Amino acid sequence: QTPQLVGRQVRTAIRKAALPSTSDMATQIPNGAVVGVSDHCGWAVLVTVAADGTLIDRRRVDLVADDLPSLPHHHECQMLPIDDAVELVERVSASAHEHAEACLDALAAAVSQEIVGVAMRERPALPEGIAERIANYRAQTMADTVMYRDALAAAATARNWFVSWYEPKAVFAEADQALGEESIDRLLKDVGGALGPPWRKEHRMAMAAAIAARR
Repeated sequence: QTPQLVGRQVRTAIRKAALPSTSDMATQIPNGAVVGVSDHCGWAVLVTVAADGTLIDRRRVDLVADDLPSLPHHHECQMLPIDDAVELVERVSASAHEHAEACLDALAAAVSQEIVGVAMRERPALPEGIAERIANYRAQTMADTVMYRDALAAAATARNWFVSWYEPKAVFAEADQALGEESIDRLLKDVGGALGPPWRKEHRMAMAAAIAARR
């Protein structure tokens, strides 16, 4: 299917779900597209939703170079002297920031509508220092995903996009509220049917997050 045909199909699905109009949404956030992000270990799914609720882009992006570990805090750093471990995290973090900037630049260039914000999975509070994160078991299990979220958030902020943080267990209910009486489940099913695969849980969560960010 061509992007134009898919776009028409998705707009039809959106109208069936009765998403609030652009004028209604404009009173809540700036008029423009929002990127919903479902991040993983070294990669993420980005789903961009226009101001009228139309899905205008979906893509998988890499957030770290192939020759670097994706989970340094939790894996490789546990077997290294602390100075070497910190240096490794710094290299991975630098790569994450480079990749985040590049993928948002590419996304902004690919879509016709101005992007005004991103919806990111919320980040837990962690020790500020890399060494402390490596040494603390709870922190080391979360520090890598936080590193990638921070990189994307920094890249978004550098582009003057707002950053909205969502809780995965609550985001679908919040998207329901943004839709009004209609259910996000039906909308996601219609959109997935119009677009075709891949349309997995991470895509559905990212789209729900983009819609919920307009509340």
